[in-house]
Amino acid sequence: MRFRSTALAAVTALAVSAVPAAIPTAGAATASATGAPGAPGDIVGSAPSAFHPLPGQPTHTKAWKIHYRSTTADGAPNIVSGTVIVPQDGRTGPRPLITYAVGTVGLGDSCAPSNNLPHGTAMEANLIQQLTLRGWAVVVTDYEGLGTPGVHTYTVGPSAGHAVLDAARAAQRLPGTGLSADGPVGIMGYSQGGQASSWAAELQGSYAPELQVKGTATGGVPGDLLEVADFNNGSYGAGLIFMAAAGQDAAFPELKLDSYLNPAGRLLVAGMKDHCVAIDAIAGSFKRISDLTTRDPLAQPDWRARLNQSRLGRTAPAAPVYQYHALADELIPYGVGRRLRADWCARGANLEFDTVWVGEHVSGVITHSLAAGNWLADRFAGRSTHANC
Repeated sequence: MRFRSTALAAVTALAVSAVPAAIPTAGAATASATGAPGAPGDIVGSAPSAFHPLPGQPTHTKAWKIHYRSTTADGAPNIVSGTVIVPQDGRTGPRPLITYAVGTVGLGDSCAPSNNLPHGTAMEANLIQQLTLRGWAVVVTDYEGLGTPGVHTYTVGPSAGHAVLDAARAAQRLPGTGLSADGPVGIMGYSQGGQASSWAAELQGSYAPELQVKGTATGGVPGDLLEVADFNNGSYGAGLIFMAAAGQDAAFPELKLDSYLNPAGRLLVAGMKDHCVAIDAIAGSFKRISDLTTRDPLAQPDWRARLNQSRLGRTAPAAPVYQYHALADELIPYGVGRRLRADWCARGANLEFDTVWVGEHVSGVITHSLAAGNWLADRFAGRSTHANC
């Protein structure tokens, strides 16, 4: 894959994320299954889909849009959508499966990966293609509330981790993929996907121990939401704070976000729920929390407790981890990534940490995608890790 310049990549990512795609209907199976019994990872419904990195670009893959059972942050059953992609290369042996967690795309349902991958308008489709070209199957979760009823629970770590792990279960259970329940699995994600993949890594040993996870490649991880919010308050990344507040409020309605917002804040957050990250980031840029609230929700004990519920580093992942972070990351401070490394190492994790010395947040996922893929390939091949705690 040829890499474009960092600046062009960043602009392209934001531009593409604003393109609305047609939203396929979920079908009667999904609508009727909300209260039905089932286990996490069970398929609720599926339909043929397609995978195109760019509009019309062929990939020699077969794809399905799926709805599958998962679990909220508080342990309640829910339904999540996603996309399963399998190369059509004639492979007969066990095929590795990557459960892939995308970075921030927005809160509106039109932003969901499953609504954009068929049209060539998904932001990370070229990175996903790098994986399918290796002969790996990929499942891409939409996360809770993105592409399904309700508001997307953006930045709620346990919910995202469940969705990532259950996507792998669902892909293995989907007829016609050729994937087996005991096949090798890798976890991968950056930015919001870094949080989701890291949570999946921490939860896997207790929540999905049957998955044969060989390793997790995770980058630009917002391991401490309170510190990330403080860092971005009043900066051009400030819109992410209000998106995250909406996501936390969606997961935990008792937080009552609306009661903290002034009229301008209510207008901004309401608009964010219908749009994708390019519009949301611009609308919220350089805003301070005090500009849009009557009092700061992040100073309240209940808000701080819920945000700390998404803090990473309390549990060592059961499988090896490759973690990378840009030194000049302007959205997720490098120190947050280093602290997560220290916390995991202190708990005995098999961790390889890599500093991205040149570039910033957006470029980090592009320039290190090959290294992350190669690291996972080594895990699938059974090669030794190179932990550097």
